[in-house]
Amino acid sequence: MNPDFEEHIQHTFDSYCKKILKYAARTYLGRLRKHSERETPFSNLSSRELASLAATDKYFTDTYFFELFGYNVGVSDGDLAEALGALPADRREIVLMSYFFDMTDREIAEKLNMARRTVAYKRTSSLRELKKIMESGD
Repeated sequence: MNPDFEEHIQHTFDSYCKKILKYAARTYLGRLRKHSERETPFSNLSSRELASLAATDKYFTDTYFFELFGYNVGVSDGDLAEALGALPADRREIVLMSYFFDMTDREIAEKLNMARRTVAYKRTSSLRELKKIMESGD
């Protein structure tokens, strides 16, 4: 091949690469500018704005625990926890197993060695008693 032609091809390729790099840099800088217009660093926010963005975790601060079969059942509603605490232990266990362990009356009856109808009766009467306790607390 002709050395002048090879040099021309090389210069054309160099020019092409420079254009690609120039447009890529322009695109990148444009994106950075758009992001900087939309974003604000945390250091530039006021304390009130920062507080509105913050979230505070509550790790069992207002949670009441009832032990059931070696597990701690957490109840975060104070009124409900007080009402459950007022129930006799056997009835409280039935309510906790039913609603917190999602057990059926048959499963509860097998676990406590009772008749299924006895479990159903104790559960419904306990719920009525819980309702009375919670309504009287209002």
